[in-house]
Amino acid sequence: MEIAIKEVSTRREKLQFIKSQWKFYRNDPNFVPPVISDRYKLLDTEKNPFYKHSELKLFMALDHRGEVLGRIAGIINYNHNKTHNDKVGFFGFFESIDNPDVAKKLFEKVENWLFERGFDTVIGPENPSMNDEVGLLIDGFDTPPVIMMTYNPRYYIDLVESAGYRKAKDLYAYLLEPHTFTSEKMLRLQEVIRRRYEVSIRQVDFSNKKNFWRDVEILKEIYNSAWVPNWGFVKWTDEEFNYIAKDLKLIADPRLALIAESKGKVAGFGLALPNINECLIYNRNGSTLGALYHILTKKKKIQFVRIIALGIKPEFQRTGIDSVLYYELGTRGIDIGYRYGEASWVLEDNEMMNKGLTSTMQAKVYKTYRLYQKKLN
Repeated sequence: MEIAIKEVSTRREKLQFIKSQWKFYRNDPNFVPPVISDRYKLLDTEKNPFYKHSELKLFMALDHRGEVLGRIAGIINYNHNKTHNDKVGFFGFFESIDNPDVAKKLFEKVENWLFERGFDTVIGPENPSMNDEVGLLIDGFDTPPVIMMTYNPRYYIDLVESAGYRKAKDLYAYLLEPHTFTSEKMLRLQEVIRRRYEVSIRQVDFSNKKNFWRDVEILKEIYNSAWVPNWGFVKWTDEEFNYIAKDLKLIADPRLALIAESKGKVAGFGLALPNINECLIYNRNGSTLGALYHILTKKKKIQFVRIIALGIKPEFQRTGIDSVLYYELGTRGIDIGYRYGEASWVLEDNEMMNKGLTSTMQAKVYKTYRLYQKKLN
């Protein structure tokens, strides 16, 4: 098979890059089509503040007719390199037909691009960073992904590993059911912690612009301090955090955006998002108007929420305040009408978070994602 690797350089080619994804999921009932305008925004190196400290190169594999066989992105995150003092580059947005030659050529293109710039390791997929959609799905192919989580055919595992990539880190997604939050153990635990640390919970103020941005600053400070020990973590810049906050405000439910205080001091926050993927799965062509229509007409039927972030400031870690936030998010979600939750993603070696979810909440891992790495010679 004739395979040509082309660098994406025009707006038209970027559209081809984005729309090519449909080709690889044509008969997959679990595929949630991305909203094309959202993908443009994510890949917009002029407007997305992530690219003020990072670089992105998009490549497509084409056959002799110009048909897309696969695609990939090479990513340089200079803030990651400064934080971790390494020479790691990244790949992301990988898609391919079930052909190892196509995948190998795509990976080689990214590897050469990074090697020429002095990098010695490639990690991925990150789309385009650890703060976005991350990881290759390796277990749990029987249901569609929830909001801002990845999905891929099972054969991608073989394509990535046949190109010489090996496990760097696994990420877990936990299934949360009503009994997770309403068990006697959970009820007693959170009551004890509330009394011991004088915990109070309030909602992020979505109704007042000034108060909303005040709360965004609080969330940003917690996030950038709570996640410091985590593998691969890179602090958000102010501009990045504000950029994503504007987007999430459009879909977030204020009742599930919570700040915890202990004796009047900010201790942590929890954020759960309605799983609008349950609406977007019907938007087969990825149009913006179609997405709005399906969200407006089907939002009340959403069954899942995703606990996308739960962070505790370092001085309040190991107090159990995270259990209070889980309890509040869960019980409030049940009261609203949601039936299930997903807590994702959690690093496999985040002992404190995994122990809390499994032993205290009796939650179960139901999907596993993997970040791969490869040394460059």
